[in-house]
Amino acid sequence: MSERPFHILVLCTGNSARSILGEAILGERGKGRIAAFSAGSKPKGAPHPGALRLLERRGIDTAPFRSKSWDEFTGPDAPPIDLAITVCGNAAGEACPIFLGAPVKAHWGLPDPADVDGDEANVDAAFEQTWRWLDLRVRALLDLPFETMDRKALASELARIGAMEGAA
Repeated sequence: MSERPFHILVLCTGNSARSILGEAILGERGKGRIAAFSAGSKPKGAPHPGALRLLERRGIDTAPFRSKSWDEFTGPDAPPIDLAITVCGNAAGEACPIFLGAPVKAHWGLPDPADVDGDEANVDAAFEQTWRWLDLRVRALLDLPFETMDRKALASELARIGAMEGAA
């Protein structure tokens, strides 16, 4: 294993919901193995209130989470990215960003909980479901020796993980 953690960037268009949750789960579950980041191709400017409520319910400090542009991860001072995971839902006709700054890419498409209408309880339920689906994927990733896998084998496993329950 290298001296630094494996750097994973979770991408979506708005960087307000799914990618924020992905960053949080990877950061929590992958402590020591993973440094997690998130960004968007067209960031909304702030995390969705439903995402922040979910993180608070799970006892995760929301202060470090912000909606940011993927441009932060392309400059000379940016951390090197080992894996870029897109989480936008192709089934909903979303255009997923393509990040060129990572040697390995994966797609874990999920429906956007930010698109759910209704009261706070309905929105919170959608965010909880998205959390469960992302958590399944992160646990499957953590079961792999991803730090030492060759790119082709890792890409194949990431595709399998991306097709798990809830894929959009």
